[in-house]
Amino acid sequence: MSAYCDTCVFNAWDEDEEDYVCQADMDEDDCYRLLTDSRSGCPFYRNDNEYEVVRHQM
Repeated sequence: MSAYCDTCVFNAWDEDEEDYVCQADMDEDDCYRLLTDSRSGCPFYRNDNEYEVVRHQM
């Protein structure tokens, strides 16, 4: 997983797995591309920091 996963809005704690999991709505093709293509970042990444989002809008 990417270091960016820690700050992603889709990163959530799963009590059954006892670990953080990605809850982005992706199909098998998206998951395969994400795990095998090291050149690009995650297309589903959304920053969970509200202040940074607001600063970007200004």
